[in-house]
Amino acid sequence: MDSSTTPHPPHERWLNRTVLGVGLTSLFSDWSHEIATAVLPAFLATVGAGPAWLGVIEGVADGLSSITKLAAGHFTDKLKHRKPLAVAGYAITGLATATFAFATHAVHILFGRSAAWFGRGIRTPARKTLLAADVPPQAYGRAFGFERLLDTTGAIIGPLTALWLLERTGHNYRTVFLWTLVPGMTAVAAFWLLVRERPVGARSQKSFWHGVRALPVPFRRFLVGVGVFGAGDFSHTLLILYAARQLAAGHGAARAASLAVVLYTLHNVFYAGSAYASGWLSDHVRLRKHVLAAGYALAGVTAILLAAGMSSFWMLAGLFALAGIYVGTEEALEDSLAAELVPREQHGMAFGTLAAVNAAGDFFSSVLVGFLWSALGGRMAFGATAVLFFAGTVIILRLQEPGERE
Repeated sequence: MDSSTTPHPPHERWLNRTVLGVGLTSLFSDWSHEIATAVLPAFLATVGAGPAWLGVIEGVADGLSSITKLAAGHFTDKLKHRKPLAVAGYAITGLATATFAFATHAVHILFGRSAAWFGRGIRTPARKTLLAADVPPQAYGRAFGFERLLDTTGAIIGPLTALWLLERTGHNYRTVFLWTLVPGMTAVAAFWLLVRERPVGARSQKSFWHGVRALPVPFRRFLVGVGVFGAGDFSHTLLILYAARQLAAGHGAARAASLAVVLYTLHNVFYAGSAYASGWLSDHVRLRKHVLAAGYALAGVTAILLAAGMSSFWMLAGLFALAGIYVGTEEALEDSLAAELVPREQHGMAFGTLAAVNAAGDFFSSVLVGFLWSALGGRMAFGATAVLFFAGTVIILRLQEPGERE
């Protein structure tokens, strides 16, 4: 029997070296990424780029990432050793993010971000497959939630590091970007040294399209809900820009940019807490879909509040907290529900397809919100995302889980 499909003993610990290694890797990688993300909107303003450019950069990078994740998911199921692929992906992302330091035009950021997200694309299915292979199914929620918790801990440290570096360097954005190499390369080392790869036997050499068609029907229906929701799930880099613009009138542009980073840090605190809490909850309720649908519905409420327009710092703080809660719930539950709906031997394709659908949604939503915001204003942009969020909620609630079929 293929050892990748061997059942885990019920008493096996879920918090093992692989879960810890994947979590620490995510922490350092997101630390690196969030340093760059926190200062990116302000840096783009210095080269004459606004929300439309930011939407294009995030959208194109996510579009490339979606294609890469889909292909990487297919090849992950065929590889005997998946760990080197994940390590290479983390190295590419870390190096590409640091190239922002040499950008003189928004196009250069577009290329750097796309290269970073290409690395993200090739590593994601392999990382998730390695994690799921070393965890008992009844602990998927906690394992993926723990990974998201540490990932978001990095997302909390990242903006704080960016603020510290901005103060130390006199708002020298290029120096800040170069510092992202330190946590970025630490992530590569953590994955290589800590993550354990369970040995696998000979893999089936199915074609790509055969692998897609072989995915279970409930999982494909799940992807429809994820895709509809994702079409409105804009990059939260745009949320930073929203806060900076809303606060600029009362605080000035420079102070508003710093306050926006503080709000984003708050967002990530709630993201971290909700990721593990929602994962733990999903392991202890009958159906995971109810927890995921609640997160999707909260996203709809958040979008409505964004469309209403808020300029008070404390109201924006509450809004950023809501956004963090729904993102943490969404990310932890989508992965754990996917792992539950698909057999282990198809996890690479499943995680690759899920990540591709999410990245395609990120591409569409970031471009949609960026251009609607520039052309028609924030009310129209965020109102459109609210409709998509609630539509995704309905689809997920109608999903049939394995427990229901039994």
